Amino acid sequence: MSFRGNYEIKPFLLGLTQQPELQLPLFLLFLGVYIVSVVGNLGMVLLIAASPLLHTPMYYFLSCFSFIDLCSSTVITPQMLVNFVKKKNTILYSECIAQLFFFVIFVVAEGYFLTAMAYDRYVPVCSPLLYNVTMFPWLCSLLVLIAFILGVLSAVTHTTAMMKLSFCKSHIINHYFCDVLPFLNLSFAPTHTSVSSYSLLLWGFNSLLPTLAVAISYAFIFYRIHHIHSSEDLFKDFGTCSSHLIAVGIFIGSITFMYFKPPSSNSLDQEKVSSVFYTTMIPMLNPLIYSLRNKDVKKALRKVLVRSEFSFLRV
Repeated sequence: MSFRGNYEIKPFLLGLTQQPELQLPLFLLFLGVYIVSVVGNLGMVLLIAASPLLHTPMYYFLSCFSFIDLCSSTVITPQMLVNFVKKKNTILYSECIAQLFFFVIFVVAEGYFLTAMAYDRYVPVCSPLLYNVTMFPWLCSLLVLIAFILGVLSAVTHTTAMMKLSFCKSHIINHYFCDVLPFLNLSFAPTHTSVSSYSLLLWGFNSLLPTLAVAISYAFIFYRIHHIHSSEDLFKDFGTCSSHLIAVGIFIGSITFMYFKPPSSNSLDQEKVSSVFYTTMIPMLNPLIYSLRNKDVKKALRKVLVRSEFSFLRV
């Protein structure tokens, strides 16, 4: 049976768990996670826009990065929350494809954003005097545009490949959202093999290219830091990179664990649990990582709060 052209088919999402006693606690847990993610990322975008102190290329990239995290969590988490409260978690095939499409856009764009942010860390450490000349506004905007274009192109090619799959009679998706691997597990062997190979190649390219670019950038950064004799300059340069390194490690590590495990270790139940980390937890953690470890963000936040309090008292 083929899904192609029949957008009224309603796949059934099993959700994160089938145990009734866990539905309410998990709903409350992930509702809290989603609220923190939305407040943190939206707050970061608004803070950077409102504070002149943060109008630099580094924080421009960070605001775009927070916007991507906000969008990616919104694509996935609300559907997960609905799965906890509905008895029958059906979703239109067209809605499933749309969710997969936007998920791929944001997850791929996030990888390339981390690459652009690595370059933004490389320039001030290795060529500090050329930073303002190199990272001019139109180059930053171009890097952002390229990240989104690559995300859209990957989403188009990926979802087009998924729509070519031929499926068995079962429309049950053993997941809480329409991800690639559950789709592949529903398909017949002939189409499954070719599309699976294409999917793995696409994910490999979009993972390997950012990873190599980030690794090369940090190889030069660490070489530069190694030859700095001043401990003050060393800690300053390392502090510039530490938050980004944590975000890169969490993102690339979770994606690699999810999509590049040996076939013998594939288990959809395990994959559901591991995918929770990069679909819901990472968008929540990123603004905390960048805000709690960044003096400029803390300073800008204090100024905005003081200004807001002063305006309120005047009224």
